[in-house]
Amino acid sequence: MKKHVIFIVGPTAVGKTSLTIELAKALDGEVIYADSMQIYKEMNIGTAKPSKQEQEGIPHYMIDEIFPDEDFSVADFEVRAKQHIQEILSRGKTPIVSGGTGLYVNALLYDMDFGKSVSNPSFRNTLKEESELYGKDYIYQKLQKVDPKAAEKIHPNNLVKVIRALEINYETGENLGDFKEDLQLTSEFQPILIGLNRKRKNLYERINLRVDIMIEEGLVKEVKRLLEKGYSKELKAFKGLGYKEIIRYLNGENTLHDAIRILKKNTRRYAKRQITWFKRYDFIKWFLVDRYEKEEVLLNEVLGYIEKKNKEGIYD
Repeated sequence: MKKHVIFIVGPTAVGKTSLTIELAKALDGEVIYADSMQIYKEMNIGTAKPSKQEQEGIPHYMIDEIFPDEDFSVADFEVRAKQHIQEILSRGKTPIVSGGTGLYVNALLYDMDFGKSVSNPSFRNTLKEESELYGKDYIYQKLQKVDPKAAEKIHPNNLVKVIRALEINYETGENLGDFKEDLQLTSEFQPILIGLNRKRKNLYERINLRVDIMIEEGLVKEVKRLLEKGYSKELKAFKGLGYKEIIRYLNGENTLHDAIRILKKNTRRYAKRQITWFKRYDFIKWFLVDRYEKEEVLLNEVLGYIEKKNKEGIYD
């Protein structure tokens, strides 16, 4: 029987970190973060990275992996995270993947190794040039026309996979959705996927509070320090929430008050997109955190669900 890997997913500020730590303590687990911003060293406040104290001595992986000016792709994440999963399992521990970056979660949940032999660099480069001229949506609309099933599976912002699907269609006349690997859950382990959510009003209040706390803890100073170290404001790392808004403030494009307001708005919108993304998984088990007056009650219900899935070995 394939071994289980627990996934704790959901929108930002919903409470994933707290539950993940408690689960790790209860299940003798180790944590792998699926967060595209927490991989960066020196970027702590704006990424809401758990401190050493918050980690409570539990091994954590895929945080502080690279410096802000280093390249890192979803494929890089997949390779490193899967290696950590196998190492954790080999020690008889429980891997717990926790995070809100949908593409990272997807890379672990599905076997995406398809159509590698199909290649047309010229066609691929043409699409890249068109994306620069007309935008990602223009390329995504092309995919919607020729392969709507693939378009449903791939996020519009994931230009690499959108172009890859178009390349396969162009070269073979087949659709990406026809490649079974693209639709198959991973063969390496059996995931137990748990989603956390809150009532929208409560979630948005937590997001606003988190931003206020980030400012109080020194987010502006953190961004200043990184820029003073010589990191370019054009880096991909600085396109993330919290950094791009503060950089605009430091550039004199708006006031700090406006930067905070915009950051809160952008974070709320991001949370909404995260929820939409994770609702696509038909085997996810959702827990509405607001329903539980005490965290230990939520923890016990989640543990009960995990025990049930361990016994069944199958999905609902």
